[in-house]
Amino acid sequence: MAARAGTAKSKAAIPQLAWSAVRPAPVVLVSGGEDVLAERAMTMLREALRAEDPALEVSDLEADAYARGTLLTLASPSLFGEPRLIRVSGVEKASDEFLADALDYLSAPAEGTTVVLRHRAGMRGKKLLDAIRAGEGAGVEVVCAELRKDAEKQDFAAAEFRLAGRRIAPAALRALVAAFSDDLGELAAACRQLIADAPGDIDEATVAKYYGGRVETTAFEVADAAIAGRHGEALIALRHALDSGADPVPMVAAFAMKVRTMAKVAGARGASAGSLGLAPWQVDRARRDLMGWTDEGLGVAIQALASADAAVKGAERDPVFALERLVGVIAARGVIQP
Repeated sequence: MAARAGTAKSKAAIPQLAWSAVRPAPVVLVSGGEDVLAERAMTMLREALRAEDPALEVSDLEADAYARGTLLTLASPSLFGEPRLIRVSGVEKASDEFLADALDYLSAPAEGTTVVLRHRAGMRGKKLLDAIRAGEGAGVEVVCAELRKDAEKQDFAAAEFRLAGRRIAPAALRALVAAFSDDLGELAAACRQLIADAPGDIDEATVAKYYGGRVETTAFEVADAAIAGRHGEALIALRHALDSGADPVPMVAAFAMKVRTMAKVAGARGASAGSLGLAPWQVDRARRDLMGWTDEGLGVAIQALASADAAVKGAERDPVFALERLVGVIAARGVIQP
């Protein structure tokens, strides 16, 4: 998948890479508004550096809450010479102190250190970006533009399977993207689930088994409406999905994935995405979903999920009724009506 050309980017003197082609360099600029691609690229870069040397030291900085001198301190050689990865988030809202230090750093990058700068969009930090793109710091740019076309999303999903050493049939790839075309994060999660759970090559029947009937109405759309408290909309979407052939088992799994992530984020407020084992976009989405929820309501919802999971797997005669009951509990945000 080629990096998408941009206005300033097309004039850059440094390599312009797609997320899946990320490679180490003294300075790695990760630009563009697609957070899912940026997260994948940064994770791949960390894994590549750690494969070269397991002693890799990883440090995270926030460019808008930066103390002067921190970058140079973290990049300075250690006693034992371990390689270093310094990841800087929020460069599009960087403080003047960070921009000054970063520009100074470009003139003499530290040996054995990789500095990753995440810049989503905007003019803030333009002088720094222009310097990097002009070749100062011997850097590369990873372009993470938003994916709007189905063909681009198919390229993304295909790369996920290819990087995992798995094969997916073209028809299966198209079906998977059709089921999750509205949310790249959910598409990435679906790819990971298939890679982890489905043995052998992925064909259309495998995708149908996990995500059948969601080309028009996905399980995540039902879950999103219920979590937001839109009970009627969620029931209509549920009926649409079931009429299209959706299986109740993976539909409950979609609810479980979202509610458990919400519970994890709610139980560790202030914790970083990395410490929770989640990507930043997952934490941001969970925080939005948590609006209007209480800890007690989450507890009730998790119990309802356990009951629904057992029901759709044979514990009850009517799995559709069990799903409708679950939607009611979730839409009420776990508040038990008297």
